[in-house]
Amino acid sequence: MNRRIFVGVVALLALLTGVFGAIYLSPTGQSNGSSPEYFQAYPEPRAIAPFSLTDSKGKEFNQASLENQWSLLFLGYTFCPDICPTTMAELNSIYPQMQAIDSEFPIKVVFISIDPNRDSIARLDEYISYFNPNFIAATGEHKALFPFARNLGMMYAIAESTDNPNYLVDHSASVILINPKAQVIGRFKPKREPGKLSISDAQQILNDMPGITSSFNLNSAL
Repeated sequence: MNRRIFVGVVALLALLTGVFGAIYLSPTGQSNGSSPEYFQAYPEPRAIAPFSLTDSKGKEFNQASLENQWSLLFLGYTFCPDICPTTMAELNSIYPQMQAIDSEFPIKVVFISIDPNRDSIARLDEYISYFNPNFIAATGEHKALFPFARNLGMMYAIAESTDNPNYLVDHSASVILINPKAQVIGRFKPKREPGKLSISDAQQILNDMPGITSSFNLNSAL
């Protein structure tokens, strides 16, 4: 099975899972303002240090790009064989429901490529548009990506020689949440089940986001 067919199958399966969850799980499962059940908050919001990357449209992506929105951010790369396309497809499956959440600020999905050697701007744009044209994608040199990732509480590493065109990049499968003040506030960690990919559960994210966003609205109004 070639790569494009594999990614397409993953996206379709995730979409069907999301539709099922929206119909059968969301009406009774969403927190609707209560305390989050799955989100792991950091002890205190963490300010993001100034950084400069380039988005998939060739424009600068920096701290200001994260302000006045909720950002569900994922570190990955377009050559990732499993976790990245599955996570993007999962987030796309709940995207319509997330847009319907009553929030003062919009909820965005941000994909940061940690493989600038292979992920050109054109490739990144094609990749992210395949999942959802409203998703945001950006990348940059490692000298900008490494400190940015650490600032988020994340790490990544290229574990083998890049002379191998099919080298893999080790990275976290968590989805980071950034508030509208461009502060990192915590993460949705992946579910670990024997025999299954360790990815963040889209239905858990959908369950907790209404309560998280409404709490921020109340706090910002004080």
